[in-house]
Amino acid sequence: MDAERYKQEKVNFVSDTTGSSVYHINAVSLVALVSIALYASLTTRFPSRTKSYTVQWFLLVLPLLLSMTLFATAPITLCILIGIPTIALLSFFPRRDITSPLPSNKRSPNSHAPISSPTKQNSRRFPFMISLSVYRAHMMLMTVLAIPAVDFPVFPRILAKCESFGVSLMDLGVGSFVFSQGLVSAIPFISQPYYLLEPTSTKLYKTIRKSIPVFILGFVRVLLVKGTDYPEHVTEYGVHWNFFLTLSLLPILQILLHPLLKTYPISIIGLSLSLLQQIILSASLQPLILSPLRTHTTSPLLTLLLQNKEGLASLLGYLSIHILGLSLGTIVLPFSPSFFRRHQSAVEVFERTGNKPVYFDDEDKLEKGYRQTSKTALEVVSYSIVWWVLFGAVRVLEVYVVGGEGGVSRRMVNLSYILWVTAFNTSFFLGYFTLLDILFHPQPDPTPTNTNLKKPTRPVPPSPPAVDNTPPLLNAINRHGLLIFLLANLLTGAVNLSMRTMYVRDMWAMSVLSAYSFVVCGVGWWLDVRKRKRGL
Repeated sequence: MDAERYKQEKVNFVSDTTGSSVYHINAVSLVALVSIALYASLTTRFPSRTKSYTVQWFLLVLPLLLSMTLFATAPITLCILIGIPTIALLSFFPRRDITSPLPSNKRSPNSHAPISSPTKQNSRRFPFMISLSVYRAHMMLMTVLAIPAVDFPVFPRILAKCESFGVSLMDLGVGSFVFSQGLVSAIPFISQPYYLLEPTSTKLYKTIRKSIPVFILGFVRVLLVKGTDYPEHVTEYGVHWNFFLTLSLLPILQILLHPLLKTYPISIIGLSLSLLQQIILSASLQPLILSPLRTHTTSPLLTLLLQNKEGLASLLGYLSIHILGLSLGTIVLPFSPSFFRRHQSAVEVFERTGNKPVYFDDEDKLEKGYRQTSKTALEVVSYSIVWWVLFGAVRVLEVYVVGGEGGVSRRMVNLSYILWVTAFNTSFFLGYFTLLDILFHPQPDPTPTNTNLKKPTRPVPPSPPAVDNTPPLLNAINRHGLLIFLLANLLTGAVNLSMRTMYVRDMWAMSVLSAYSFVVCGVGWWLDVRKRKRGL
């Protein structure tokens, strides 16, 4: 009886939350940017001091944990505390880089993705990007840290997932995970010239095979949760549905959109899907999702659908976020932000005439120059402004036209939520890109004679050897992201089964969470060291 009461109290502990504000979530997330600035400052002044795992955990993981726990209500204070030594390092110590080129026989950290990594012969299409590796690793870290932290009182309820409407850190984390998945799924669009022209059945077969392990993880999670009577919040995804199932389906649904993706701007397709999602919600689906109805008296199939209505209804919205992430990927992954638009034109010529465009033959030769950093940054700035303006416009309409009802909803993945996630991730990726690829580790733009990719007036000089300045710990998290995410879920379950987390005092909670993060990240570090020793 006592166990049943605690289970209900635990469900109540994570229920009926209304979240925080967009400003507050941005401030909490800003700690990630400031911490990487401190690391970059230190490693460019005293490179030998940042090589150990403990130092990297202290500089890169602990600040993120503090931002969502002890400093959750004062994130700007934490930013200032981290910023002071950063400014001191930049002001009083000269830069002293000790770096080495990336080995040519190893993958770029940008390709550490579960979907379609570029082949060796095509990897040169991708300029080395520290920002992408750090962005993805920090997104994974925030997710991994929040999973167990939300069960302790030291994690403020304003950062927990909102019941129906509102913005919170954990709401943002789910959408950011999907956005990141979409971003790296742009790799085959850039690395394989004829990828969009491959038969849909062939791509579906390959994608389904890659999605099966994630789907199995989702199914196993259902069995474990039901088998152990683990406390669960059914309004999050439903009775049986979970986030693994959503992740496994999104790449498959993306393949079905390829006939549109090869012709129309990807951002417009993503935005159109978000509008369609909102129209469906407004027409009939929103009242059904918000109602407590989960059974049908005569149809077991309808009962099953009602039991998992949140997961099923949010699928189109998450697909929209995935496609908008893909749109950003086609801009930031290649050397030129206009690469994919030119690629779409070449595909159109090929389909219309049946003749292989010269562009396909010459793109390798023409894309060996430096990254067009300034042009890429300007385009990402433009998209960031557009998404924030659209998000603000939608919120104004909701407040002054609809009368304040509703708002941002991760539960339904409505238009406001989609635009918020897209605006946030585009802006924060821009922050990483500016900080790491422009300020701390810049590479020169191409000369004017090199930017005319169709008719260069003289041979394009080769790029200098790429230098891996990504923190090794974050590289390890990228390489072993799925394993770390799975381990985080297992350890979270173990922690919750071994103690009544909602009654743990803050000091002990921080001890448990620090040890948990040290172990989870340490496993990734150990696996990476082991691979390097084996020459993999």
